[in-house]
Amino acid sequence: MKVKTRELEGMLLDWMVWACAGGAVAYPKMQGQAFIRAWRGGSTKYLHPSTDWGQGGPIIDREHINLSAHQLPEEGWQAWPNYGMSDWYAEGPTALVAAMRCYVQSKLGNEVDVPEELR
Repeated sequence: MKVKTRELEGMLLDWMVWACAGGAVAYPKMQGQAFIRAWRGGSTKYLHPSTDWGQGGPIIDREHINLSAHQLPEEGWQAWPNYGMSDWYAEGPTALVAAMRCYVQSKLGNEVDVPEELR
């Protein structure tokens, strides 16, 4: 299933971040239903980077992702990569969601394939 990166949230966003960070290689048994069970139980590394600063923060640091709050709090956050003259950015309701969308977009583009079992 194709999903626009700017629309990723919750488990779909965490899955894509986890996959970009090498989760499928580091945890070969963590795919499909195993990922869903671990995500809901919160027991495995890189399962909640869009809500847990302990997991998302190191990605922001490593990838040099810039963050900026919109002027009004209800407008959320923007994030953009700190390289080249990029003219794109990601947005989200929180700094972590914006940053993780930015991370996935920088690795995989504006649309991503999400496994059917994660729908």
